[in-house]
Amino acid sequence: MAQFTSEVFQNEFLADGGTDVHAIVRVTCAGAGQTRLGGEVDAAEILIVDTSGSMGPNGILQGRYAATVALNEITDGTWFAVIAGNHVGTLVYPAYGPQQMVRMDARTRQEAVNSVQMFRADGGTAMGTWLTKAKEVFLTVPQVVQRHAILLTDGTNEHETRDQLTWAIQSATGFFQCDVRGLGDRWQIEEARRIASALLGTVDLIPSPDRMAAEFQRLIKASMARGVASVDLRVWAPQGAQVLFVKQVAPDLEDITTKRSQVNPLTAAFPTGAWADETRDYHVAVRLPAKSIGQEQLASRVQVVVDDQVQVQALVKATWSNDDALTTRINDQVARYTGQAELAAAIQDGLAAKAAGDDDGATRKLGRAVQIAASSGDEEMTSRLKKVVDIDNAEAGTVRLKKGVERLDEMALDTASTKTRRVKK
Repeated sequence: MAQFTSEVFQNEFLADGGTDVHAIVRVTCAGAGQTRLGGEVDAAEILIVDTSGSMGPNGILQGRYAATVALNEITDGTWFAVIAGNHVGTLVYPAYGPQQMVRMDARTRQEAVNSVQMFRADGGTAMGTWLTKAKEVFLTVPQVVQRHAILLTDGTNEHETRDQLTWAIQSATGFFQCDVRGLGDRWQIEEARRIASALLGTVDLIPSPDRMAAEFQRLIKASMARGVASVDLRVWAPQGAQVLFVKQVAPDLEDITTKRSQVNPLTAAFPTGAWADETRDYHVAVRLPAKSIGQEQLASRVQVVVDDQVQVQALVKATWSNDDALTTRINDQVARYTGQAELAAAIQDGLAAKAAGDDDGATRKLGRAVQIAASSGDEEMTSRLKKVVDIDNAEAGTVRLKKGVERLDEMALDTASTKTRRVKK
């Protein structure tokens, strides 16, 4: 059985009149892989592969290979299916009998591998239709609660309206998780991010077709390792307090505040999806009514809940003090992740301004991103930024926009902006 542990990183001391408490809650899961291997979790997996005309011969060839690699990674006993996506969503495996999922075994694996060899590049792109089809297929195994899909696209969602995509995303939200991958430089990160964010997945760039197989293999391995189907983070705050936000800050940045559901008047639940053996960090911010110097209060109780059973809890505290040496300290974990969030926003806003022709705004935002990356010693992000801007003074954030920047470099910077590296305690 999986075991959860938690740690809290915070400065609990508030100045006179202070109200806002910030904490990083680190949650670690161990033993999920053994739970999965022991057959305690029934899971379902769907591959959704773009087969629109823009994929071209090489894209389709590599798509067949990537799907084959993925199918070989799905463990026996897992329910699975394959959908080809263009302006419609077609269930290509199983293609016989009822339109429903089947369990993976040697026979069905080979049949599925044979089926994906029939992929052909044709038609347009309608990702909402693909998501709707995936939900229909998942519904054929209603007993399964751990549902995951990979969605690959190489283009924009041009064959349905934004409202149609929105409806499909909303219909799938809370029903299955979905990792989205974009191939090449013609897809829209904002569209992919909408899907992945709502469906508790990730979004990333696959620069060229020959790298699809490795990414599919990595994603399926990660999915197969998840032995806990659904985990909620429950956040309690005292009467009169307000939970300002709950954000996952590692390994990826994701604001889950709007995904809250009310458990009782003082407690809200935030879904975090399925878990493997892993560690995730969450930034919890609570606003309290100010109290007198010397008073202490429990600011929040953060619980990890599986099947309505509390696995572990973390306590976030507040103490009011007039000692500046205590109240002005910023916990290094809180500072690090606050900076990461600002860095991501600066990059995304800067690239959006650049795309809109606002060179001044882009220069200002990307300059701030360079400044944050330099001050935190983030050499990887600084290196990525150098492909988009010339840096005159990193400490001051003085940059110049480069001319003739490759779109793939901009997209790689954008998708990397939400990935974080954990700082040691």
